[in-house]
Amino acid sequence: MSTEKKEVAVVIGVGARDGLGAALCRRFAREGLHAVAAGRTQAKLDKVAGEINDSGGSASAIVADTTNDDDVSSLLDQAKDLGDIALAVYNAGNNWREDILDLETETFEKIWRVCCQGGFIFGRESARRMLGQGHGTIIFTGATASIRSRPPFVAFASAKAGLRAVAAGMARDFGPKGLHVAHTIIDGGIAGEKLLTRAPDLVKERGLDGMLGLDDMAHSYWLLHTQPRSAWTFELDMRPYKETF
Repeated sequence: MSTEKKEVAVVIGVGARDGLGAALCRRFAREGLHAVAAGRTQAKLDKVAGEINDSGGSASAIVADTTNDDDVSSLLDQAKDLGDIALAVYNAGNNWREDILDLETETFEKIWRVCCQGGFIFGRESARRMLGQGHGTIIFTGATASIRSRPPFVAFASAKAGLRAVAAGMARDFGPKGLHVAHTIIDGGIAGEKLLTRAPDLVKERGLDGMLGLDDMAHSYWLLHTQPRSAWTFELDMRPYKETF
């Protein structure tokens, strides 16, 4: 891995190599940025960063808890030491299904902390470091649940709707100051490790054309980052062409 300073892309919410977070890291590294893969599991992060470095890119792995102020601040300080933070993506927050009557208050709060509060902390701390640069892109990964709530996903939907509100407020605040803040809506199943291993029958039923491709999704994130500021997009929804909406 080169020690030469270059612009940095931080992606928090990186897990399996066949997941969106890892795909984003690979794409950003391929575009010449140093990719910082952040998440909860060191072994998974090391694998993602190692593959990028082995293929000629530049990446590092940092364990961080998205809901902990000190962890997020440390993560972004370490990233800033490597170069200007050009791009920061909040990709944390797994789907959660549970019937409302069975849903414990503690679980509801835990989901909110990861899917919403963590996004606020990450966005705030990213902006604090980007504003001095005068440029930067912050992208929040949302879901169908960001705009539509239905059981048994009520806790997840409430948190994702909250994250969307955080993103919208930050876009209005930081846009005129030179930062592009965007929110994506992932409306469909992702052809990644989770569905491929946990729901093979669903994957077979839909076919690959009925699912979101990881590299294609990463391409859309990159397009958001490279948009000219006279035509910035706040919200971009992605779905397979077969998906109804």
